Amino acid sequence: MAHFRSKLFVLIYLSVLLIASAAKSYYDILQVPKGASDDQIKRSYRKLALKYHPDKNQGNEDANKKFAEINNAYEVLSNSEKRSIYDRYGEDGLKQHAAGGGGGGGGGMDINDIFKSFFGGGGREEEEEERVAKGDDVIVDLDATLEDLYMGGSLKVWREKNILKPAPGKRSCNCRNEVYHRQIGPGMFQQMTEQVCEQCPNVKYEREGNFITVDIEKGMQDGQEVVFYEEGEPIIDGEPGDLKFRIRTAPHDRFRREGNNLHATATITLAQALVGFEKTITHLDEHLVQIGSKGITKPKEVRKFKGEGMPLHFSNKKGDLYVTFEVLFPTSLTDDQKSKIKAILG
Repeated sequence: MAHFRSKLFVLIYLSVLLIASAAKSYYDILQVPKGASDDQIKRSYRKLALKYHPDKNQGNEDANKKFAEINNAYEVLSNSEKRSIYDRYGEDGLKQHAAGGGGGGGGGMDINDIFKSFFGGGGREEEEEERVAKGDDVIVDLDATLEDLYMGGSLKVWREKNILKPAPGKRSCNCRNEVYHRQIGPGMFQQMTEQVCEQCPNVKYEREGNFITVDIEKGMQDGQEVVFYEEGEPIIDGEPGDLKFRIRTAPHDRFRREGNNLHATATITLAQALVGFEKTITHLDEHLVQIGSKGITKPKEVRKFKGEGMPLHFSNKKGDLYVTFEVLFPTSLTDDQKSKIKAILG
């Protein structure tokens, strides 16, 4: 009976191990190999965290779940002690370590703290970390129509850039300064510095082009950027820069934008200005806005139509629409018309 229980325990234990191994590892979540350097982990975390950030994926539960997984994985793999435990014992080892009072004071790091520690400067480890060369960022001003900024849309943009391609021969790479000591006499040594390089396959630049789809989000403001990470200029032995499309509102024939508000002009006759009128204007999404009045409208009068402006970025709220009324006066009047007007208004 004891032998049977022992076998059953082993089977259960192996089943638990198989289930744990089938789960996605923290390395897979951050899309890095198991032997990735700290710098590789940081770079991958930065790209993924910005891609799945809740502010950019409102209402998308899958993206929010992915964002939480990314931060959880980074919290472990960016900590040398936790990473070592995870590599040897997996998530169960981390739980036992935390239960035993390990992990630097108990409890996980807050996501906001992860962002602060990542984007802020400061630590000694960061100062000592080898900086990776990065190519130039490419910034492109992109004119977006008012319709796309009101309803959301996308633009296809042709992009040409340098691409690194294999080339014949070898080149020096990963160069670093190494310190060594040379004996210059009995008990006397001189410290020397020598540059040491590795030999890597040669590369060359070639121009290539492709279409990029730029998503225009509702309510985006002038100056906001749509970023394509590592789509900027490449650099040998480094990571490419970023491609940034800077949004700029294109001129419109009927509306003018000021922040979250829209401005439009409507022309009415003198008779309409005096006795009232029924009138609509067609909005950016083709819905009609009633701008009529039953009272007197003065020339250059401005009226506000609440909630008929631009949508706020990542919000269900909207700005206001301001309509300026231009009154069209007659170019001339007959004597009879003048008399009647005097009789009415005099």
